[in-house]
Amino acid sequence: MALHPLIDKGVFRRAGPKFEGGTLSCKCATDPVTVSVASQSAHNHACGCSKCWKPEGAVFSIVAVVPRDKVEVTANGNKLKVVDSNTTIQRHACKDCGVHMFGRIENGKHGFFGLDFIHTELSKQKGWSPPEFAAFVSSIIETGFDPSKMDAVRRRLRRVGLQPYDCLSPPLMDYLATHAAKQSGALKD
Repeated sequence: MALHPLIDKGVFRRAGPKFEGGTLSCKCATDPVTVSVASQSAHNHACGCSKCWKPEGAVFSIVAVVPRDKVEVTANGNKLKVVDSNTTIQRHACKDCGVHMFGRIENGKHGFFGLDFIHTELSKQKGWSPPEFAAFVSSIIETGFDPSKMDAVRRRLRRVGLQPYDCLSPPLMDYLATHAAKQSGALKD
C-alpha cells in the first residue's frame, strides 16, 4: 500500500542547520508556477485530509507551514486559482497541472493566520524540515480508503517515525470517517 513517496521510502532528511528556504515549482513542463519561500518550514507533517494536494497515487500529503510574509509568487502567477473559496485554508493551485502551490488563511481571527501551508517536496533544494507527525489520519477513509486497513497504516507511520494523530481515539475517528464516507458515497456498505 503506497502512502506517499517520501513515507514509502521511510527515510527523511534532517533539516539544514542554516537553511533559509527555496523555490517551489508546479508540475507543468512549460511555464511552471514558481513560488519563492524565504524561510525554513515548520510543523512539516503527513496529512490525510481530503483537501490537501497529494502526488498521484498518494494517500497522504506532506505539508508544512511558513510565515505568510516569506511567500512570494515569482513566475506565472496568472495560472493560480483558489481551489475552494469556502474552506478555511485558501489553497492556491495551478490551473493547468492542479498542484497546490500554497494555502493561505484569510481570516485574521484564525489561530494559524499569518502562516502559509506549503509542500516542500515541490522544491529541488535540500534542507527543509522533515515530516514530524501524521495528522487527520482517519480522514483518508473519507476519500474511499478501506477502514479495515487503518491499523496497518498507523503501524507503518510509526515505523517511519511519524506519530499518527486524530481528534478522538483512532477507532472512534475511523467510525466517524466511515460514516461520513458512506453518507457521501465514497464508501459502499
